[in-house]
Amino acid sequence: MLNIPSLQDSVSPEEWQLRCDLAACYRLVALYGWSDLVFTHISAKLPESVSGPEHHFLINPYGLMFDEITASSLIKVDMACNKLHDSPFPVNPAGFVIHSAVHEARPEAGCVLHTHTRAGVAVSAQKGGVLPISQQSTFVLGSLAYHEYEGVAFRDEEKPRLQADLGEANFLMLRNHGLLTVGKTIADAFLSMYTFENTCRIQIDAQAGGELTQVNPQIVSGVAQAMRVQTGGLGGAFAWPALLRKVQRDLPGYDS
Repeated sequence: MLNIPSLQDSVSPEEWQLRCDLAACYRLVALYGWSDLVFTHISAKLPESVSGPEHHFLINPYGLMFDEITASSLIKVDMACNKLHDSPFPVNPAGFVIHSAVHEARPEAGCVLHTHTRAGVAVSAQKGGVLPISQQSTFVLGSLAYHEYEGVAFRDEEKPRLQADLGEANFLMLRNHGLLTVGKTIADAFLSMYTFENTCRIQIDAQAGGELTQVNPQIVSGVAQAMRVQTGGLGGAFAWPALLRKVQRDLPGYDS
């Protein structure tokens, strides 16, 4: 068992709430089977009311399984990946290159969620990428971008290309690598990843069968237009309280 002292009394209420939500998100990723041992990452941007004009983020302590992460174990870093408080754990520099690039280019992004799931990597390796063959895929295609594989993402020189490829999209397929979602909140980023992951699983399953039926392009275009004017992502705030109850039932202790 890890013995990590609580930070609840040494951080602001706003930061503590963000820590609890992010720790819950890590545990949900573990519960849904999206984690890749200790090798993927979720980051959450601290509000200016907490960090001031500087960009500070919370990210996972490198070396912990996602079902071990707690609010107090999360590490606060600046844009140079410097730890801003004592922690016995390092930060994965390859992970932070991706996250810092997105947060820098998208200041409205409250959360960036990145996975290496089997289905996500499988579709990222397909030349056609995400196909319009399910209702789930229409939501993804409404705000989807692609970034070509450049090796393990630990070089800052990759950032401008990643930022240019992402643009204003909320779903990014990292070719031969995995999936990434951007959300105004942790809840939005999680629900977007839930949709992205299921889109990929459905596609892989469907391709194992017969000839595929594609969604009418006009329907896909209509969903894209609706998403451009919609606020609040895919409704993450609506699902989040139920997801927190699930974490409390299945993996309690995240809020410590």
